[in-house]
Amino acid sequence: MLEEIAIENLGVIRAARVALARGLTVITGETGAGKTMVLTGLGLLMGGKADAGAVRPGATGAAVEGRWQVAARPAVVERVEDAGGTVDDDGTVVVLRTVAAEGRSRAHLGGRSVPQGVLAEIADELATVHGQADQLRLRTPSKQREALDTFAGPAHLAALDSYRAAWVERGALQAEIDDLTARAAERAREAELLRLGLAEVERVEPRPGEDAELQALVARLGNVEALRLGATEAHEALAGEADEVASAVEQLTRARRALEAAAHDDATLGALAERVAEAGYLVADVATELSAYVDDLQADPAGLETAHGRLAELTTLTRTYGATVDDVLRWASDAGLRLLDLDDGGERLRGMTQRTGELDDELARLGEELTAGRTVAGERLAAAVTAELAGLAMGGARLEVEVAAGEPGPWGADQVTFALVPHPGAPARPLGKGASGGELSRVMLALEVALATAAVEGATTDGAPAALPTFVFDEVDAGVGGRAAVEVGRRLAVLARSTQVIVVTHLAQVAAFADAHVVVTKSAGDAGTVTGVQEVTADERVRELARMLSGQEDSEAARKHAVELLASSTVGR
Repeated sequence: MLEEIAIENLGVIRAARVALARGLTVITGETGAGKTMVLTGLGLLMGGKADAGAVRPGATGAAVEGRWQVAARPAVVERVEDAGGTVDDDGTVVVLRTVAAEGRSRAHLGGRSVPQGVLAEIADELATVHGQADQLRLRTPSKQREALDTFAGPAHLAALDSYRAAWVERGALQAEIDDLTARAAERAREAELLRLGLAEVERVEPRPGEDAELQALVARLGNVEALRLGATEAHEALAGEADEVASAVEQLTRARRALEAAAHDDATLGALAERVAEAGYLVADVATELSAYVDDLQADPAGLETAHGRLAELTTLTRTYGATVDDVLRWASDAGLRLLDLDDGGERLRGMTQRTGELDDELARLGEELTAGRTVAGERLAAAVTAELAGLAMGGARLEVEVAAGEPGPWGADQVTFALVPHPGAPARPLGKGASGGELSRVMLALEVALATAAVEGATTDGAPAALPTFVFDEVDAGVGGRAAVEVGRRLAVLARSTQVIVVTHLAQVAAFADAHVVVTKSAGDAGTVTGVQEVTADERVRELARMLSGQEDSEAARKHAVELLASSTVGR
C-alpha cells in the first residue's frame, strides 16, 4: 500500500504531499490542473521512464518520494535488502526518484542508490495501473490471452509456466539437432582426417623429446673425427706424454710441491697449496674422462643412417601436427578427445531426438490443460463481465470469450478472442470494432473490475486474505455518465474494501464513493501557474462535487445534488 507521495517541481506541481490510506481514494480537478502529474509521479516511483520535459520550467530538477507499506510482502522486503536498502521498523520503505532538467535520472530505495530497473521489479508486486492505454492494449489478442490467463488463477499460471519451460527447452534442443544434422557431412570429414592423423602418429610412435635426442646423436655420429681430434688434443694438454712439453697435471704438481716446501714459513702458502692440489685432482679426473671418451668414440655409419631415417619419420609428423614431437603428442591427445566428441554425435542426436519426443508429449498434455483452463475461465470471465455490463447501463449486452484451436506456440495452441454482442440479436464483434467510445469504455471497465475482483477473491494464503497490490485507475470511466457512472463508483468502492484503490476521475458520481477525496487545483501568479494538492472533506468536498456536476461550486442546485450523491453512495456500504 502507498502511504504517502510527495512531488516537487514536476510539471505544474511546485510542491505537494498527499497522505493516502486503504480504501478508495479519488483524485479530481479541472482539466489541465495537473491530475495526471500525480500519476506521472507514481509512474516514476514504479521505475517508469524519466522525461526531462516533465521538469517544472525554471527548476533544476524534479523529485518524487513515496512511502510504501511492505511488511506483508516478504519478496519485496528481500529485494530491498538485497539492493542494500533498509525497511523501516514500521514496515515501510521510502522510494525516491529524481530527474534533472538536463535529463539525468536517479533512483533510491530504502536509502540506497539503485538502478531504475529495481524499482520496476518491486512495482510489479506493489501496484497495478489500469488506464486508457491499457484499454487499447486489451484490444489485441495477445493481451486478451494474458488477461484470461491471469483471470484463470494461480494453478493455471503454474501450468503455463511449465508449458513455457518445456517450449523453451524443446526449441533449444531442436536448434542443436538442426545444427548436428546440417553439419553431419562436415563432422564426418573432420573425424576422418583426425583418424588418419592419429593413425600416422600411432604408427610412428614418437617418444617425448625423441627428436631432440636424435638431433644430438646425429651431430655426434656425423662429426666423429673432429670430436676425436679435439678430445685427444685436450687430453695431451692435460696429461700428455710428450717430453718437451710439460702437461697441465705435471705443472700443477710442480706448483703444489713448491708451495708446500715454503708453507712452513707462511700459512697462506699452505692454503694456496691445498687449492692447487684440488685443481690438480680435477684436471687429472678430466684427463681420465677424455681418455675414456676417445676410447669409446667409434664411427657408426649404420647408426647414423638409422638416426637420420628416424628423424625423417618424425619430421613428417612435425610438419603437419606441431613444431616438435612434444607438440605432436599434445595434438594427438586433443584430437582423440575431439574424435570422441564427433563420434558421440550420433548417440547425442538419438538422445536429443528421444528427449524432443518426450517434450512433445509434455507440451501436448500441458496444452490440453491450458485449453481446458482457458475454456472454463473464459466462460466465467464472460459471465462476470456481462453481469458488470448490466450494471453499467448496457443491459442485454454480453461479452463472449472464444478459445479456438491454433498453431502451437510459446503460450499454448489457443487463439483467444474477446467479442462484444452489444444487444440481443446483434452479431458478436471483436473488441474495438463496432462499439461506440462510451460502450468500449464501459466494456473495458467491466473487464478491469472483473479481473481485479478475481484477483481479490483468489488471493488467499493459508485461508487468509493475502496482500493485494494497489489498483490505480486513470480515467477509465471516460465516456460514461448518468446511472452507469454511479455503478462505476459503486464497483470501485466494492473493490476498495479489500485493498487500496486510487482513481483519477472527472465524474462526481464516481468521486462520491471515495473514502478519501484529493483535489488538484491550479492558480496563476507572478511565478506562473501553481498547482496545489489537498484532501477535501465536509463542505469543501460538497463544493468540489458541485463543481464537477455543473462547473459552479456555489450553485445551490449543484450543491444539493452533490449532497444527495454523497448520501446515496453510503447506502449499502
